Amino acid sequence: MRDPYTVLGVSKQASQDDIKKAYRRLVKELHPDRNPGDAKTEQRFKEVSAAYGIVGDAAKRKKFDRGEIDADGRERPDAAFHRAYAEAGRARDAGAGGFGGFGGAGQQRAGGGFSGRDFFEEFFGRGTGTGSGGAGVRAKGTDVAYELEVDFVDAARGTKKPITLSDGRTLGVTVPAGTEDGTTLRLKGQGLKGLGGGTPGDALVEVRVRPHPHFRREGLDIHLTLPVTLAEAVEGASVAVPTVDGKVQLKVPAGSNTGTVLRLRGRGIEDAKAGKRGDQRVRLEVHLPDPQDPDLVAFARGWKPAKGRDPRAKAGL
Repeated sequence: MRDPYTVLGVSKQASQDDIKKAYRRLVKELHPDRNPGDAKTEQRFKEVSAAYGIVGDAAKRKKFDRGEIDADGRERPDAAFHRAYAEAGRARDAGAGGFGGFGGAGQQRAGGGFSGRDFFEEFFGRGTGTGSGGAGVRAKGTDVAYELEVDFVDAARGTKKPITLSDGRTLGVTVPAGTEDGTTLRLKGQGLKGLGGGTPGDALVEVRVRPHPHFRREGLDIHLTLPVTLAEAVEGASVAVPTVDGKVQLKVPAGSNTGTVLRLRGRGIEDAKAGKRGDQRVRLEVHLPDPQDPDLVAFARGWKPAKGRDPRAKAGL
């Protein structure tokens, strides 16, 4: 693969946030669902996903910048050799007994410590039958990052959505009920293949919850502003209220006002792990007729409220 910075169109000095923004922009532009049947764009999408799997992960980015892994996330043999050599040196300095001979058979052990054979077997892999040059090095495959957009209601109730992986496969992703915006779901073994028989990486799916036109989440509670008529607020009424489970009837007490908050128990966000569910809080907002109702205007002109009642004084205005 090409240099991941070049693939994402960012500089090597770019911040992690800038890299993430570039990735999100490209993924939306290149996603196969938006470009059906376009093999060239699909290949570019795979390349962008793999590149973000390298430099989008701060730890892997450092390894890449130091030359320890290549653009495909595979460990460079020379980097593995030097790391293994350094680890052997640390073991020796800590009193592991020194090296028992890199020359000759390499069988000798000094004080039962670390031997030359131990070193090369650890580096090239025990029992793999591989030769030299780092062919026996095993390394886990690179994780690949994805982004999945879901509706507010789907995130609240739980859903299953398809994503297209970097290798072209389509996989159904289970989004648990109550998933928050920004949650990352880990799909084991769905990343890039490992090196030398190493385990494959994972797919890291970041869930983006689309804002809802009416619902707003706070913890496990859902907040909703509900318009009511003047008559409903004054006399009281039973009105239909939307929830993530569908519409339910809500009793509006007589004498309600704008700002009155009513609670629908158990109609909020589910927390399956804790075995509980939040509430839906409904804030009433009294709406006058638009355009004006002549009868209401005539009533207001003839109505004489009790003296001394100033709603602005109660609000401190």
